[in-house]
Amino acid sequence: MSSFFDKPKMNFQKIAPVEKSQTLLDLAFRKARVKGKEKNLKGNWLQVIRQKEGLKLDVIKDVINPRLEKVLDDFPRIEELSPFYQELMMLTLDRDKYKKSLATINGAIKRMRMLHKSYVSKLIKCKDREKIKELSRQAYGRLSSVVNRIEKDLLVLEHFRRIMKDYPDIKDMFTVCIYGFPNVGKTTLLNKLTGTKAQVAKYAFTTKRINSGHLVVGGTEIQILDVPGTLARPEKMNDVELQAELVVDKLADLVIYVFDVSEYCGYSLEKQEQLFKKLGKRKKTMIYLSKTDLFEGEDLEEFKHKYNSLEEIKEKLASLVN
Repeated sequence: MSSFFDKPKMNFQKIAPVEKSQTLLDLAFRKARVKGKEKNLKGNWLQVIRQKEGLKLDVIKDVINPRLEKVLDDFPRIEELSPFYQELMMLTLDRDKYKKSLATINGAIKRMRMLHKSYVSKLIKCKDREKIKELSRQAYGRLSSVVNRIEKDLLVLEHFRRIMKDYPDIKDMFTVCIYGFPNVGKTTLLNKLTGTKAQVAKYAFTTKRINSGHLVVGGTEIQILDVPGTLARPEKMNDVELQAELVVDKLADLVIYVFDVSEYCGYSLEKQEQLFKKLGKRKKTMIYLSKTDLFEGEDLEEFKHKYNSLEEIKEKLASLVN
């Protein structure tokens, strides 16, 4: 498991929202107008107008570029992430589009610098008032065009940010995966064990991402991951289901398999049994029965597997990690 944690940690929740191009331009030009009204400039009329226009271009660049640079700093380079997060990104977003958008933002930053330098140089050399104004208009137009052309990429990155902020904060510790069909009660079990408040609803496929929580047993903290439900169809798994398989195969030291004995989830005990047998060939497992309040004691006695209460799960986990 250590190979999945040999890269620097990444806090996806701290990625700042990505501003739209018009927001950047409005802010930059508003500050540039304020700067252009300053009265403390010295020199003759030509020197003053050159300074004003040059300062306004400085402001535009100095407002927009740092914000674009922050986008590049906030969003991780895929190759710098652990293999787990690299595979999770592959399942949840378009990695090629992600890389292309970051590269486009980087290109825009360089283009802004080049245009700024070019037009400031022209303004310094210009001796005609109308020509100075014309150069300024050209500069504003071209700088605005650079920012407007990256609008699509800014929107793409904001969309990806919203996906990535839901990534679990995976730590290098003993890890338990709660696994089973949709709507069997996996998230409810996570909440009971860890005190988290992950979303629970009375319909299938509520969990579309990996929920995480932590439990201290015997003085040792363990990581518990609730994964999206699977439909036990290896040849047809969608990307949401594949997140569950990623956790089972790459992170889980133990899997708690949740049986819904009421079959209220929509899947028969026979189907749940088939999935459990397949899982048992891959990982060490522990069984938990959900929705037992819908049954009488004698019905539960007929269940053929030994199952665990919440307290028994905690006790067994303590014995495994200590």
